[in-house]
Amino acid sequence: MNIEGKIKQKAIELGFDLVGITAAAPVSKQHADRLKSWLGEGKSADMKYMRSNFDKRIDPAKLLSGAKSVICVALNYKPKPSPKKPAGKFGAVANFAIYEDYHGFMKDRLFALAEFIKDVAGESDVKFKACVDSVPILERAFAQEAGLGFIGKNHMLINPSAGLQLLLGEIVTTLELQADKPCKDGCSDCFKCIRACPTGALSADGFDANKCISYLTIEHPSEITAGLGGKLFGCDECTLACPYDSGAPCKANESFKVVIEQQYLGLDEIKEMTQAAFDSRFRNTPIERIGLSRLKRNARACLLTNPGISTVED
Repeated sequence: MNIEGKIKQKAIELGFDLVGITAAAPVSKQHADRLKSWLGEGKSADMKYMRSNFDKRIDPAKLLSGAKSVICVALNYKPKPSPKKPAGKFGAVANFAIYEDYHGFMKDRLFALAEFIKDVAGESDVKFKACVDSVPILERAFAQEAGLGFIGKNHMLINPSAGLQLLLGEIVTTLELQADKPCKDGCSDCFKCIRACPTGALSADGFDANKCISYLTIEHPSEITAGLGGKLFGCDECTLACPYDSGAPCKANESFKVVIEQQYLGLDEIKEMTQAAFDSRFRNTPIERIGLSRLKRNARACLLTNPGISTVED
């Protein structure tokens, strides 16, 4: 087995569901221009971090000097079918957030994969940079180039077999590896995700974070003055509407622990929650990141009846 095959086999053994390799070259002009246009039109909303490190996002060599290859991995987080939303005042939590915080979970395994590569490569001076979404890199573009899937109209990476409930990670390395073939677009004339978006954040013209419930409940710093359709943290509508999701397998990695009772949270309980209770319940989960005050803000917005979106700007 060649070194690329050994790397892929080890990645699967470590619990990743998909793995592919691409060259550490700048993304295509199409990807770079699309990002520049999206930022220039103000569609990144208040995500100021998206407007920084542009050169690093499009060129892995700016992240790691001498980079030659990018190893892309994906972890399936699709949960097994869960109970329907309870009657009463409950807010829904997006599927990715009913698990432990994935950043540390994935990085630990990326570091283990990097150590394995160093051993099998037999090169003591080979360098690595492990990335899990907080690092500025266009991960979906590189994942597509590595053959893990295509970027759909909902702007998510879609694998025809594994679906799109996928968490992505990368290892940028100075080791030169044989690249895989890119994945071709598979959306065709399907627009189900666009029709399913409850706020019009998705359209034929692209994606506007200002209207996105996931952005508003997780990233937006100010008060939300209209209802969220019962969505307390994140939104899965464009994901669940995709035909590739319905036939995709559920999560296989048993080490990635799900907290299924966290899928629906009582809004009145959240409104009265103390800091100590918040810390105890949500420690090492994605919800911990937004803090108690924003979670209470989201609960207030969930209790509004109007499903439309408007916000109070800073």
